[in-house]
Amino acid sequence: MGMGIRLAEAVDQDAVEAIVKAAYDPWIPVIGVAPLPLVADYAELISRGYVYVLEYDQVDALIVLVPEDETLLVENVAVRPDRQGRGLGHRLLAFAEFRARSLGLSAVRLYTNEKMTSNIGLYESLGYRETGREGIDGRHAVHLRKDLLPEPDRV
Repeated sequence: MGMGIRLAEAVDQDAVEAIVKAAYDPWIPVIGVAPLPLVADYAELISRGYVYVLEYDQVDALIVLVPEDETLLVENVAVRPDRQGRGLGHRLLAFAEFRARSLGLSAVRLYTNEKMTSNIGLYESLGYRETGREGIDGRHAVHLRKDLLPEPDRV
């Protein structure tokens, strides 16, 4: 069975929440508060069709994609800690770009905590650029955006 990305279903909620908890709990002492993905309502996000999971023989990673007027918001990317470092996050971010294009959107945007410097570096290496900073519920967010070039016509 190959590794695939699919829309999450209600049955995936426990796996999604477990991955988010495992991926974000280590950041609590760094930023001093629970990262926003830890307090999200995954039942609601799944029911709205915003959560996609990447799985091989089990759910290994997830991405939360929220369409906006001109951009696709990547609200969360999380990978099971024992599967990190294998390109799953990169694959999900590439999927976000594909999804944005399929929705006719011109950019992908995301935000992360300013103390998550390794994440900021990763996003910048993938072509995202910082667009601003703000406080969100006692957290300090860095906003990043990647403008999508139109795909060349295929013959």
